[in-house]
Amino acid sequence: MAKKSYFIIGVFLVAAVVCGVGLGAMFAMVRDLPQIRALEDFSPSAVTRIYSADQVLLAELYKKKRDPVPISEIPKKLQQALIATEDQQFYEHSGVDLKGILRAIARDVMAGEFVEGASTLTQQLAKTLFLTPQKSLERKLKEAFLAFQLERRYTKDEILELYLNQVYFGSGAYGVEAAAQKFFGKTISRLNIAECAMIAAMPKAPSVYSPLVNPDLAIQRRNIVLQQMLDVGGISRTQYKTAKNQPFDPVQNRGNGTKAPYFVDYVKKRLEEKMGAARLYTGGLTVETTLSHQMQQAAEQAVQNGLSNLRQRMENQHQIENPDPQAGLIAIDVSTGGILAMVGGKNHDKSPYNRATMAKRQPGSAFKPIVYALAIEEGFTQNMLLLDTPVAFQGKSPAIQWQPENFSNTYQGEMTLRKALTHSKNIPAVRLIEKLGAASVISFARSMGIESKLLPNLSLALGTSEVTLLELTAAYAVFPNNGTYIRPTAITEIQDKNRRMIWQPDINRQVVMSDAGAAILVDMLEGVIDEGTGKKALGIVRPIGGKTGTTNKYKDALFVGFSPSIATGVWAGCDNYTTLGRYETGARAALPVWQAFMRNALKHQPYRYFDIPDNVAERCMDPDTGQLTAPGPRCVNALFREDTLQSQ
Repeated sequence: MAKKSYFIIGVFLVAAVVCGVGLGAMFAMVRDLPQIRALEDFSPSAVTRIYSADQVLLAELYKKKRDPVPISEIPKKLQQALIATEDQQFYEHSGVDLKGILRAIARDVMAGEFVEGASTLTQQLAKTLFLTPQKSLERKLKEAFLAFQLERRYTKDEILELYLNQVYFGSGAYGVEAAAQKFFGKTISRLNIAECAMIAAMPKAPSVYSPLVNPDLAIQRRNIVLQQMLDVGGISRTQYKTAKNQPFDPVQNRGNGTKAPYFVDYVKKRLEEKMGAARLYTGGLTVETTLSHQMQQAAEQAVQNGLSNLRQRMENQHQIENPDPQAGLIAIDVSTGGILAMVGGKNHDKSPYNRATMAKRQPGSAFKPIVYALAIEEGFTQNMLLLDTPVAFQGKSPAIQWQPENFSNTYQGEMTLRKALTHSKNIPAVRLIEKLGAASVISFARSMGIESKLLPNLSLALGTSEVTLLELTAAYAVFPNNGTYIRPTAITEIQDKNRRMIWQPDINRQVVMSDAGAAILVDMLEGVIDEGTGKKALGIVRPIGGKTGTTNKYKDALFVGFSPSIATGVWAGCDNYTTLGRYETGARAALPVWQAFMRNALKHQPYRYFDIPDNVAERCMDPDTGQLTAPGPRCVNALFREDTLQSQ
């Protein structure tokens, strides 16, 4: 009896040890497994989309291109195709196919290595969500354990939905919606039977069966899936034959690339600052922007044509070998500050450097309107006289003198402020900044949004301090906007993946000029078009104003101007600061681009006039002497503050 008791106790102890070891091993294996309930808050990464103001998709941003969709939007035929080829017992098992596992283990033992997986869809989902793709018995057991847990917590449809939105389908597409868009250029709900079968065929080996990589192999694999669908009664024989004979039509060349790439880069930088890179590339945001796609197309065409003509002229000047001119264009909505169009160069793929927002170049005479604007605000009038004669200014030491020159190398004695600006005379502009003080001009320029470094010397009036085209164009927008500066914006709204608004910009407005002073500057810059260096823009039969800019040795050519609704700046030059060629002034190299763009941009805009405040009056003045006269052939119409007319 004692021996029997000892035997029973011994068996019990051995069993206890075996069970303990087994349970310990199981605990050690699963203790590092993720918590299934974490899926309650699981949110798969999704595509962020950037749209123009006229609702054209400009770009998609993602780390993995995934577009989650509910199971109700996924065609039944696709669901059937996947189950037929990957897991025909999906609706019967509890997450693990035990017979399949035993069969796979037997084959693995015979092969002497891990060669067959026998994974159900639930196990595949567990592996995708929680585990590494490493093949091992331990990982397989973890996969089975997680599959059981998934089946306990979720319905079959919920598991299938998670699977279809998570699995990799090849060529960068994660989830069925991304795959449908990638391979067929349509939403998942519009797929036909053949397309459903092709997508269902890919998870087995995405890099092999992607139709963009191996179209013939993809079709062969698709037809196997169709046969399996027929075998299980998922489709009829007629449907099988029709789908099997359907060719694959690739979509690589259907124009799915980024539009307005320089603008998109500009927006992405601001989105990363506001949202963070992680949320931007995984959060499925919808970004509404200020860009007009129609104007953007006009801008790109104008820049390409202008550069083509400029390059041809440079080639004709034999001293310029292999010319490579560049250009930038920026257009801003005067009343909102919204960026309507942006071109940062002739080819973003070859050079993503944005010459409209990043390049700092000398603006030349295009800076002069800022000097004249301050003068008007300080009480100067259009008909006041400035001396246009050779002059020398003393430097820091007696031995140093600066002698500015007019572009024409001719001098006309006294001339009005209007004429000096209209004909872009250098000497009067320098004399004017001497009266105002360079520091005052810099302070005024800062209030107009010029943030680049400005040197406090007299040559500032001639545009020797470098600025960006965006800064300069935004400053010009102050004039037609009644003296109010608005910091340029590119984004109007950001929505989360549920299309709830999560961010809107605070519009930064600042009154920097009186409305009377702004109206007078507009009038003076209209004179540049009507009477001076901007006459080539007269083909635009709308109220417009603007100013040319040319730097030494024709290294930079600019034209910045505006209508009552749009302010646009154009720059042309070479990245290496070499010359554009003799006589390639702002009027010749930049103004034609500006004119081509503005003519197109204004075509769909209502006809508008510039605002004239009540305290401003129009008078005839002699363009040479500045004397107010009766209307006649020697008269130009000019605006004056009414209080300044009383003293004339």
